[in-house]
Amino acid sequence: MQRQSFQPVQPFGAGSQLTRRVASMHCRLILPWEIGVTRLAVFLLAVVILAGPLCAKPPNMVLIISDDQAWTDFGFMGHETIQTPSLDRLARESAVFTRGYVPDSLCRPSLATIISGLYPHQHKIVGNDPPKGTNRRKMLKHVQAMPSLPRILGKQGYRSFQSGKWWEGNYRRGGFTHGMTHGDPKRKGRHGDEGLKIGRNGMEPIFDFIRESGDTPFFVWYAPFLPHTPHNPPERLLKKYQQPGRSIHVARYYAMCEWFDETCGELLDFLDENQLAGNTLVAFVTDNGWIQRTDSGRFAPKSKRSQYDGGLRTPIMLRWPGRISPGKNETLASSIDLAPTILRACGVKPPSELPGIDLISVANGTPAERKAIFGEIFEHDVADVDDPAASLLYRWMIMGRWKLIVPKKTGAAVELYDLIADPHETKNLADENRDKVGELRKHLNAWWSGR
Repeated sequence: MQRQSFQPVQPFGAGSQLTRRVASMHCRLILPWEIGVTRLAVFLLAVVILAGPLCAKPPNMVLIISDDQAWTDFGFMGHETIQTPSLDRLARESAVFTRGYVPDSLCRPSLATIISGLYPHQHKIVGNDPPKGTNRRKMLKHVQAMPSLPRILGKQGYRSFQSGKWWEGNYRRGGFTHGMTHGDPKRKGRHGDEGLKIGRNGMEPIFDFIRESGDTPFFVWYAPFLPHTPHNPPERLLKKYQQPGRSIHVARYYAMCEWFDETCGELLDFLDENQLAGNTLVAFVTDNGWIQRTDSGRFAPKSKRSQYDGGLRTPIMLRWPGRISPGKNETLASSIDLAPTILRACGVKPPSELPGIDLISVANGTPAERKAIFGEIFEHDVADVDDPAASLLYRWMIMGRWKLIVPKKTGAAVELYDLIADPHETKNLADENRDKVGELRKHLNAWWSGR
């Protein structure tokens, strides 16, 4: 369901001579004799109405990234057991794209996509690790080459803070002005090192950064190691979810989801208490999904690292009071959309190579121009640091209710699912819908050929 468009009030008409003149003056001081005394009162009224949007401080930006959490595992997405009151509140105040996706269900390439707005095959960080025996730092050149939100926003005067999961060495390598991850191999810097303490050990580093920012616009990357393993929730939460007949592994995972939610609540409350929520765009996404096994602390098939929705699908939320219409939206969305959406909200034209769309425009009623979303699954350890295709396992796409999965391996089965009738992808319909497979495959090949 799409929301009706939110349009700013234009009391004098967008095309009126007075409105055009006021808009062209921007924030320059206008002297009374420049406009004529008889029109001064009307002019001052126009300035009061129009000067707000024209002279407003750029919005702050907070990006919340869940780590290893299924798209079903939130209260606002209908889970019957897991309680997520803070994110439920955020959902009520947000445009919620319930059919959101990440192009790859592995953390490192997914995070690189979120920060760059590029598909993994574009930014070339397609796996977690390089080929066996290869120095991990050889992959870092791709981070420096790709566009990044903090680097682009920094040119507009933004301060930026990295916390949580960050695979790409020191936070400065991604363009952050401040952060927690040092990335020093001599100090076992990997995955996020000191940054992984955020959330589990409190939120003060973020709060201190925001306080120090003062009137300077800021960008916060909050990607805590939650509800990611180790599943070691506070005892009070674990007891809440333990019950006869429920695996201890499932109980621990459920408790971790609520623990993550509590930390999000602390962050949202801090924005409220410091009168920052009104001019802060809050975005939410998961890096990849997770289905908890009942017999171990590992993930089940059809979740993390897989080509299925259990690993790829995520709710995507956007909250910006007065600028984004709240409500659930079934338009297909992708994490490639976050970077261009954020940049446009901050008054920055996105780089031309970004393939995503502006989700705020869609949330406010403008139909999405695209009809399909795409993605790709690669090996955990890449085959070639510089050639993404060498590590490719699957390509996939969704158009409407249909999802097509095409394996790279010759002779492997192509899969087609009706996601509306079968959201957990239990019945492959490819053999009985060969025409639909052929139609979708043309779109998939056209996307891939343009890589």
